[in-house]
Amino acid sequence: MQKIGITELNNFHRNLPVNELVNHIVQNKEGRIGLHGAAMVDTGIYTGRSPNDKYFVDEPTSRDKIWWGAVNRKVDEDIFDDLFNKVIDYYNNGVSNSYIFDGFAGADKTYRINVRIIAKKAWQAHFAHNMFIRPDQDELKAFDPDFTIINASDIQNEDFQKHGLNSKTFVLFHIGRRIAIIGGTEYGGEMKKGIFSVLHYLLPQQGVLSMHCSANTDKNGGNSAIFFGLSGTGKTTLSTDPDRPLIGDDEHGWSDDGIFNFEGGCYAKVINLNPEHEPDIYNAIREGALLENVVYDESSGQIDFSDDSKTQNTRVSYPLEHIENSLLSQGKNSTASHPKNIIFLACDAYGVLPPVSKLTPEQAMYHFISGYTAKVAGTERGISEPIATFSPCFGGPFLTLHPLVYAELLKEKMNKFNVPAYLVNTGWVGC
Repeated sequence: MQKIGITELNNFHRNLPVNELVNHIVQNKEGRIGLHGAAMVDTGIYTGRSPNDKYFVDEPTSRDKIWWGAVNRKVDEDIFDDLFNKVIDYYNNGVSNSYIFDGFAGADKTYRINVRIIAKKAWQAHFAHNMFIRPDQDELKAFDPDFTIINASDIQNEDFQKHGLNSKTFVLFHIGRRIAIIGGTEYGGEMKKGIFSVLHYLLPQQGVLSMHCSANTDKNGGNSAIFFGLSGTGKTTLSTDPDRPLIGDDEHGWSDDGIFNFEGGCYAKVINLNPEHEPDIYNAIREGALLENVVYDESSGQIDFSDDSKTQNTRVSYPLEHIENSLLSQGKNSTASHPKNIIFLACDAYGVLPPVSKLTPEQAMYHFISGYTAKVAGTERGISEPIATFSPCFGGPFLTLHPLVYAELLKEKMNKFNVPAYLVNTGWVGC
């Protein structure tokens, strides 16, 4: 901690057990206990990521590799230093509790990185505990971070106009120094997707394809499948199979040894959650889960999952062990052999795509780079007519390198391990 300038460590709590974190959440008036013992918090004015406030430092080690543009905006190092010093002063001068979570991103120990999250809010440490891979005591004793996120969500950048930034909110990454700082937004997804962006930078340079996808396997871990798809395409539904254990629902890597989950938990949408239609998610909401921005009765704590008055992006984070049919819940690591099938999901509202198409590696590259689907009514507020949308590699907002880097890796691994790819239309056919 002192290496990064934080010297006042009296009120720091490292890797507290979840029950203690929940006690802190209640004592700090950050939230309350809700459905089946899950904690409930609000994330303030930001109930989703703030992509226009995300920047990468223009520095020598990463300058020629980052895919600069609307997704990865440049910021000068001196501006980063100004805000970094402001964040460090905030921690050193504060008297309230601070929280550290040390854990891992990547279930494959060959490629995982040691992640340190520093936060002022107990619920943000709870979120990190749920979403990243939790260390055992021996791993914790020997822990040395590879990448650190310092979350100072309560402070803002009043000089953002002078700095040439978008707003008072900032999410800044310094690849060379392996550190990121967050200010002005409490939203937990900034930490989750921030590390995802870092992995998108680091892993392809080691020959590992980083993917925004879900994955499952057979009971022996030898017949795995990868599902790519944007919101509303059926990715979660199709990857949730009672006969096939879940590897993970969102972020994975594909190395020459097989596929592996980056995370230790799930971050599921709960708007209009129905226990009959989505029993896995509903049953995962219990002690150890963390609900965000749900509307509930103040006296009884009863949740109305259909109420989107705060946001349509109501969420719950929970450890993968809460999913009965996951590898982690069975005491196994979230890894599997090379996939036997790759599925690209597109909800085509125009009736152009056939129900199922087998793709050549070159066609798979094309559809992977395109990342096509149609936004239909119900996927986003204000959508009443189908709108075609494209997201490179089915995860454009998180790509740190040029999309062709990931597409070439996909083609290489499909050819090397003889993996077929299919395009499945979960929308309309022959309209």
